Amino acid sequence: MYAEHQDIGVSQVAAAIAEPARTKMLCSLMDGHARTSTELAAIAEVSASTASAHLAKLKDLALVRLHVQGRHRYYSLADKRVAQALEALMVIGQNTAPTFKPHTPDRLQFARTCYDHMAGTLAVLLHDRLLDAGWLLETDEQVYRLSDSGAALFEALGIEVEDLSTMRRKFACPCLDWSMRRPHLGGSLGAALLQAALKRKWVTQDLDSRALALTVVGRKEIAARFGVVLASENGQIKRSQRSAAPTGSLITG
Repeated sequence: MYAEHQDIGVSQVAAAIAEPARTKMLCSLMDGHARTSTELAAIAEVSASTASAHLAKLKDLALVRLHVQGRHRYYSLADKRVAQALEALMVIGQNTAPTFKPHTPDRLQFARTCYDHMAGTLAVLLHDRLLDAGWLLETDEQVYRLSDSGAALFEALGIEVEDLSTMRRKFACPCLDWSMRRPHLGGSLGAALLQAALKRKWVTQDLDSRALALTVVGRKEIAARFGVVLASENGQIKRSQRSAAPTGSLITG
């Protein structure tokens, strides 16, 4: 009986998300910011009354949350699990429909959190650079290990590599990025890198958003340490994969 109820719940949620206007609304909310029904109607290209009906359906299924402030009513994703489900569907959707373009803000596609690690264009560039430089090494089991120089790179950031390797979760692994359709770095190492980036103010994150903003300091540090060069603090990519600083000259502190 419990399994039957689960099946019904899955089919109801799937049907709600499958409606194109609702999909546009949900994807637009993935940056973590709340929006009014009027704004969501414009995004979904439907009338105000149709948008209200869609939002009521999404609210009933606990996919969105309503916030009332005086006369204003705002909608946001119910919680991070909804965003994670949408990300997974985007990956599948892109595999079946290569021309699909997610209706998500540019800043969310550039850099954001994925579970507890970094995702987006910036994360994919860092992932590729780690491999190209030989700091991150692939194995035959869809997991990564660090070379000696790679371990020194992360330890210079204050990351205890040995401690991470003893955790129950995977140490380092590829995680498919829905916006880039290429892997970024997941696992305990990816999570530690995000925490180091936040602690050192390389990136900042709004309390109500999964989007990450690259700072001026972050742009300079990422260029110096990893050799990934970004043209400006807003994340515009100039070029990547220039020669990185030798391990012995990594900036610390």
